[in-house]
Amino acid sequence: MAALAHEVDELQASLERRFRVTETRVDVSSRTFLIRHPANADDLISEEDFVRDDRLPYWADIWPSSRVLAAHLLEQNGAGRSLVELGCGSGLVSAAATVAGFDVVATDYYEDALLFARLNANRNAGRDIGTRLLDWRDVAHDIGRFDCVVASDVLYERTYGALVASAFDRLLSRGGFALMADPGRISRDDFLQSLGPLGLVVTEQVDVPYEEGEIRQTIAIIRIARLIGPDSDRASIDATAGESPPSPNPSHRVT
Repeated sequence: MAALAHEVDELQASLERRFRVTETRVDVSSRTFLIRHPANADDLISEEDFVRDDRLPYWADIWPSSRVLAAHLLEQNGAGRSLVELGCGSGLVSAAATVAGFDVVATDYYEDALLFARLNANRNAGRDIGTRLLDWRDVAHDIGRFDCVVASDVLYERTYGALVASAFDRLLSRGGFALMADPGRISRDDFLQSLGPLGLVVTEQVDVPYEEGEIRQTIAIIRIARLIGPDSDRASIDATAGESPPSPNPSHRVT
């Protein structure tokens, strides 16, 4: 534990040398999270990254959908279950999932996002997490499958709907469940339409009103499960009673 604490201290010091870091207080349900992240995402914009693949540093902000998904995860019993987050950003959702007891692997397209996510999980949950660079266009086979797959506000480009659905299919274990938090982005319909051919089905949608200052959004929490067998219309729901959940997936870390 002492070695991990020293490593986390060194990680924080390194990030504070490289970035102008701020700490944002985020009240989620009855718990307060202190999330460290870059003070201004605009400072991180790279023309080279944008020209290469339209990449912008959205990861540095704390978005309303991540707050709503974090609150939902705090209501779950994650003990003995593995969870992977797509597009973890600064790590609020991964930190909440860690507090809820999940064995978490945070993924993002930016390595710096993974460093902040690991820092924030340790500072807020007192537990380490795995991290992994992940490109939705080419999900590596060695990452494995997870009992829970989550993402928040990742459907903001037209091409992302089918990509994220495919990533959900690739990462979700049999008997697991997935959660998408979305405020009505442009590719939500494509995402939903892409689930069926992959053997995935929406089992529940809860619309959550969100208000903060001038922000007014309705954020959908979409719960997804895998169909059992090719000819079945019965969805496999996560084992919350009776059955023992699958064993946790090994963590992966960027070094």
